[in-house]
Amino acid sequence: MMVEGHCKRRAQLRALVASGRTIPVPGATDALSARLIEAHGFEAVYIGSYATAASRFGLPDTGLLSLDDLAAQARTIVNAVKLPVIADAEGGFNDPANMWRTVQAFEQAGVAAIHIEDHSGTGKHTELPQRLRPLEESAARIRAAVEARTDPDFLIVARCDAIWIGGSLEDTVLRLEAYAAAGADLVFPTLVTPPQLAEIRSRVATPVMIVDMPDGTLADEERAGAALVLYYGFSALVQFDALGRALECFKATRDANVVPGYRERVRDFEDFMGYREFAERARRYDAS
Repeated sequence: MMVEGHCKRRAQLRALVASGRTIPVPGATDALSARLIEAHGFEAVYIGSYATAASRFGLPDTGLLSLDDLAAQARTIVNAVKLPVIADAEGGFNDPANMWRTVQAFEQAGVAAIHIEDHSGTGKHTELPQRLRPLEESAARIRAAVEARTDPDFLIVARCDAIWIGGSLEDTVLRLEAYAAAGADLVFPTLVTPPQLAEIRSRVATPVMIVDMPDGTLADEERAGAALVLYYGFSALVQFDALGRALECFKATRDANVVPGYRERVRDFEDFMGYREFAERARRYDAS
């Protein structure tokens, strides 16, 4: 039954990509944030290494996470919602001959899609030197992932960081063409501007996923022609800001009652989490 549900969600995500619409996909940090994303009417949810490193381990996203770390966190998100879940598979963790293990881990976790990047460095959010894997090796990883999946609706997304690292649109197009030829269901150029995305879309027929444009809106991303837009840091950054402000207020005032949302939302929170449903089940099955 669970596997059937996973297949349904994968087919649902594939249909969203084929719809021609631009689908915003907020990033979660954990099961609670994923449920909130679902409750507010979004059609898919994302869990990445950036949020997982921060929320689960309190660490920077500098290559410390393992395949099992990311697959386990993805599983908690999948189990919390009915939405398709897109997950971060970093560089795939394995060479092409062993890529089946990566795909298996995420398929068994129930996610609907993974993205695999051609970035080989670990300091992606730092000023440290960054490197790309050779094109042929990166394409082989994508081909191996496509061939390893057991559900044809499990989407393999090929991420290219060539613009991020070197600023080269031509290298990006060359790489994305190779990844599309290797069977990628979507291509994922990072840090693209709207004109760059338009150029990519004119030369690569595969649907495109992007991260949100810092100075743009969803309307801008729609005009640029993205199929999926990952707001990858949404929950992590909003939670960091909101909780930090709340703690600052409590520390300064020595009065938790003045912290917005703390006291007055208890009932709302417990209703959202299912305490009322639990009490109803307990009464229904009470044999005393």
